[in-house]
Amino acid sequence: MSKVWSNRFDATLNPFIERFNASIFFDKQLIIEDIDCSIAHAHMLGKTNVISKEDAKKIINGLKLIKSDYSLGKFKPDFPSEDIHYSIEERLIELIGDVGKKLHTGRSRNDQVATDIRLWLRKKIDVIDNLIFALQKSLFLIAEKNLYLLIPGYTHMQRAQPLSLAHHLLAYIEMFQRDKERLREVRYRVNISPLGAAALAGTKIKINREITASELGFEKIYQNSIDAVSDRDFAIEFISTSSLIMTHLSRMSEEIILWVTDEFRFAKLTDKCSTGSSLMPQKKNPDVPELIRGKTGRVFGNLQALLTTIKGVPLAYNKDFQEDKEPLFDTVKTVSDCLQAMTILLNEGLVFNENNLMKAVEEDFSNATDIADYLVNKDIPFREAYQIVGKIVKHCMLRKILFKDLNIEEFKKFNTNFQEDIYEFIHPTNVVKSRNSLGGTGFEQVKRQLDIWKKELLD
Repeated sequence: MSKVWSNRFDATLNPFIERFNASIFFDKQLIIEDIDCSIAHAHMLGKTNVISKEDAKKIINGLKLIKSDYSLGKFKPDFPSEDIHYSIEERLIELIGDVGKKLHTGRSRNDQVATDIRLWLRKKIDVIDNLIFALQKSLFLIAEKNLYLLIPGYTHMQRAQPLSLAHHLLAYIEMFQRDKERLREVRYRVNISPLGAAALAGTKIKINREITASELGFEKIYQNSIDAVSDRDFAIEFISTSSLIMTHLSRMSEEIILWVTDEFRFAKLTDKCSTGSSLMPQKKNPDVPELIRGKTGRVFGNLQALLTTIKGVPLAYNKDFQEDKEPLFDTVKTVSDCLQAMTILLNEGLVFNENNLMKAVEEDFSNATDIADYLVNKDIPFREAYQIVGKIVKHCMLRKILFKDLNIEEFKKFNTNFQEDIYEFIHPTNVVKSRNSLGGTGFEQVKRQLDIWKKELLD
């Protein structure tokens, strides 16, 4: 067949420009969505009598055969077809003859591709939502088992206060919950039908956009035909949301990478999710979190690429929009792969060193605030108590000992209000237990959160 464009052209395309212009190399990912879009369009054309019902039936049957042939590997769209839309149309005309040429009545490739992308992305958002759910569930199951296991909490990467490990892991569940909420908001704006907007101005053909929107499962219809074909906000929103998902995955990856070092030894890697060195036989490398951390920049780059592409294009459709697909496709694959990899790592590749964790919270000054709180309970103003504890810290550091190593007489030299109960008061387990304010790391509060998440993730 000749090219899809009109006969006003006298010369053929330069072969290099023909390949440069083509999008079939990557937009063939949209084949199922394009066929479904075309079936809905043909059904509408027949129902509104724009074409005869017999012709509509032939077109629909032809499209279904193409879909079947594709699933069986009998139809493999590729260059020299310019794009997936034209490739399918070519095949349809081969199968049913000139009746196939009626399919494109009342639409343009502009509203066609806009519809295909939304149908494709809507499915992928649902998949990613489920992958996040699976990751949250894995985090929850680990947290549930480790309510009373302690881990040092950090601010500025300095030891701050001891925490329940469950509390630490629940923080990530909260992050990913916000990601799910954002995804669902994006899905709402994805789920709007542009089909029937044609090139940019609508069409004089007596189509019915409500029929196609309903058949394709769209909740709304674009009310402005120009906006319908030129809107890529939803794609930018999706990659922006994906960037936050990757940010959260990267933060978790960074912590895991630190935890499995010899310096921290808070956790260890199993053989299922790590590799060794080609030179140093003793090494076990955290490949999964390192790859996730690295791939985060890739998604950030896709967001910047699409923002840059869209920012300068005037209304309505422009060929620049051909560049929206590869960043979108790559983002979906990257985010999906990273979510699945992190879930496998948590389930099979990471084991916490309980002894090292408990030992870690007993060998620092992260209970310093609790000594100040102890004095506050003795009616000493917090700022005064703070200064007293600062002197105790300095004294212990000079002697290279911890608070627990001081005898009660030494404590009393700093303030006579200290009694024998100070040792129980500053024990790490009691320190954590006491932080029972709403949302705190106290065991009662964490248990309350675990109960809430259990209903959300397991029931």
